[in-house]
Amino acid sequence: MTFPYLDETLALNDETRKELPGSFITLPSGVTHFEEGGNPKGQPIVLVHGFSVPYFIYDPTFEFLCSQGFRVLRYDLLGRGFSDRPRMRYDAALFVRQLRELLEALDFKRINLCGVSMGGPVTSSFIAAHPEYVKKHIMIDPSGARAVTLSPFLKAVKMPVFGELAIGLFGTNSMIKGIASDLFTPELVQQFQEKYQVQMQYQGFKRAILSSMRNGMLDSFIETYKRIGGLKIPTLLFWGKQDATVPFEHSADIIRAIPHAEFHAFEDCGHIPHYERASEVNRILLEFLGH
Repeated sequence: MTFPYLDETLALNDETRKELPGSFITLPSGVTHFEEGGNPKGQPIVLVHGFSVPYFIYDPTFEFLCSQGFRVLRYDLLGRGFSDRPRMRYDAALFVRQLRELLEALDFKRINLCGVSMGGPVTSSFIAAHPEYVKKHIMIDPSGARAVTLSPFLKAVKMPVFGELAIGLFGTNSMIKGIASDLFTPELVQQFQEKYQVQMQYQGFKRAILSSMRNGMLDSFIETYKRIGGLKIPTLLFWGKQDATVPFEHSADIIRAIPHAEFHAFEDCGHIPHYERASEVNRILLEFLGH
């Protein structure tokens, strides 16, 4: 039986997508919402977002890289933003498959690949499966160094039936309020929350979030990080020291797994330094990409 999430009032289909920004492409895994910009002949870079915040999380990065002549692609993971919310397991294998299908469809080769938060496990799992695609790797406060420590409530949410009921009754306000913890800068919170909740009115969002929790996306990916560390792909790592979502101490685990990574830490900064400290991050990013 389909659980009725009463605040998910709109369907994502051809009609509703006509009113939405960005572009759409039909892939074997589902319709994917994306934006491509910059120089079509420029050095390619692909931006992968995290657990629940869609591709707007890269607004400052996307605009900067486009202005510098890169060929830039950002997209919404399945179940998030304006991409499809199919009824399937939302696990690393799905997100790796979606990314590979998207790169093939849009003819992206030998890319620079960037992941924020859960985008770290996604990009790292992709590299482990398809190392030939990736030239350089960037991670921003990646999750997966350790399994996420769940509160008793979140542990219960992973249980069938109770989870649907709990996220249906309390999920919307909880997620909107919780997303504020990603930011150290209070002035950015309201605008960030307003952008975030747009996706929540479309059917299938909460189902996808629950499935991601139940299918390993909050677990440890440290073995994957160790595996790609052995590939010696040039890697850039950013972390906010006041990260309340993925604690700064987890950065040491990533560095041990990928000891050749170039590491930059930011004081007075939360989970998304590329958003809060865009000018500093962009300068480092440009130097790393060798542009």
